[in-house]
Amino acid sequence: MPDVILRKTSRVIEEIFHEGGPAPAKSLKRAAVMAVIKNPFAGRYEPDIQPFMEDLKPLGLSMAEKLVEMLGGADQIEGYGKAALIGADGELEHGALWHAPGGYAMRELLDGSNAIVPSTKKVGGVGARLDVPITHINASYVRSHFDSMEVGLNDAPRADEMMLVLVMTTGARIHNRAGGLAAADIKGEDGLR
Repeated sequence: MPDVILRKTSRVIEEIFHEGGPAPAKSLKRAAVMAVIKNPFAGRYEPDIQPFMEDLKPLGLSMAEKLVEMLGGADQIEGYGKAALIGADGELEHGALWHAPGGYAMRELLDGSNAIVPSTKKVGGVGARLDVPITHINASYVRSHFDSMEVGLNDAPRADEMMLVLVMTTGARIHNRAGGLAAADIKGEDGLR
């Protein structure tokens, strides 16, 4: 398989202090790490692309480590998500290669995280934006942690590139009140409840 050729990375952190209503006791932090890499399959159809997932694992782990550091440690993380934005000469399936390397990298660093890491992917031009879905790390049905973070870079992805994204958060949406399973009631048996 081809090497992972990294052009640039970007780190973004949001700290939300208020969303109207009463001031929360604790702010919410959302952080994203984006990596722009050359798409080794751009401009052609390649039947066997799965081995490239193995090549992406070190990048996924490095990105997840940066996120944990940005948010103050693994014990602070309550939500996560991942995404891929593929340049115009690529195909949607190239973004699917990020599922395992991105998801398992975050779960490896977050002890006991049972929930599947939500994801999205799309083909887009330079400067395209992407909403990365977020759910609770231990139970996908915790409604208070259903969230998203919009990401994008003004010069990526170029037609022959992919932008790979990992996102983590420190808690629920500010003023969440949509009901459903509460984080305090997670059983942690199946990653859903």
